Amino acid sequence: MTYPMSVGRNFDEILRLIDALQTGDASRIATPANWLPGGTVIIPTSINNAEAKTLFPQGWTEVRSYLRTTTL
Repeated sequence: MTYPMSVGRNFDEILRLIDALQTGDASRIATPANWLPGGTVIIPTSINNAEAKTLFPQGWTEVRSYLRTTTL
C-alpha cells in the first residue's frame, strides 16, 4: 500500500487487513467489509456443504443458497 506523505495512515485498518488476509488463507473463508477477528465470516460457494461440515464443525447460517456465514 502506497500513501502520499501528505495523507494520514490508519494503522488499525492495516492490521485489520493483515488479520483478514491471514484468516482467509488459513481457514478458506472470505471476510466481509469492516470484519474484525472473531466476527462473522463468509463460506465461499466453492466449498460444498459436505466439505463445510468438516471445515466448520461449529455449523453455519444459510442466509441464501449462495450465502453461508459462520464464526471462527
